[in-house]
Amino acid sequence: MKNRSATSQTWQDHYTRQAQKEHYPARSVYKLQEIQKKFNLMHKGQKVLDLGCAPGAWLLYAGEVTGPGGTVMGIDLKPVTVKLPRHVRAVVGNILDRAPPVLREMEGGFHVVLSDMAPATTGAKDVDAARSYELCLAALDIARQHLTPGGAFVCKIFQGEDFKIFTDAVRAEFRHQKIFKPQSSRKASKEIYIIGIGKK
Repeated sequence: MKNRSATSQTWQDHYTRQAQKEHYPARSVYKLQEIQKKFNLMHKGQKVLDLGCAPGAWLLYAGEVTGPGGTVMGIDLKPVTVKLPRHVRAVVGNILDRAPPVLREMEGGFHVVLSDMAPATTGAKDVDAARSYELCLAALDIARQHLTPGGAFVCKIFQGEDFKIFTDAVRAEFRHQKIFKPQSSRKASKEIYIIGIGKK
């Protein structure tokens, strides 16, 4: 057990150190990089919405991919304190309100909606999975309203009894639905990403 713990800590530190070296505020950036590399969802000049964007690692990476001609907007309960490029913006808001006022400012919708949201965990897997499912439904509802036709959706979910219900809901809205677990996710984590490609 001791060796396994030490290995896990070394593995975790590898991504943490890499994020620090590359000036990202969180190691979670490498999950989005893996998703982008595999599925090529974001492109130069596009509009991207990042739900649950703090501390800002996904915002920064999405800003790099879309470039100065793009627009990246993030929403989170917590403020983002890292410096963002001009075409990237973060606001404080609650997406469970279902209609954050800031979204009404964006005309024409978004090409990609990202959600790396996770609930405050309790340690009870069923409770955590149920809370994750609620966040995922809210994210999917925003994607329904604000994604352009043909757009893409990335959503983290904790696997639980509602997992298939959610994957079916995504499949109903998109031409293609994928399930992906990045290598940079913690091995013991129940998180997995549902990806919708080609909004109907």
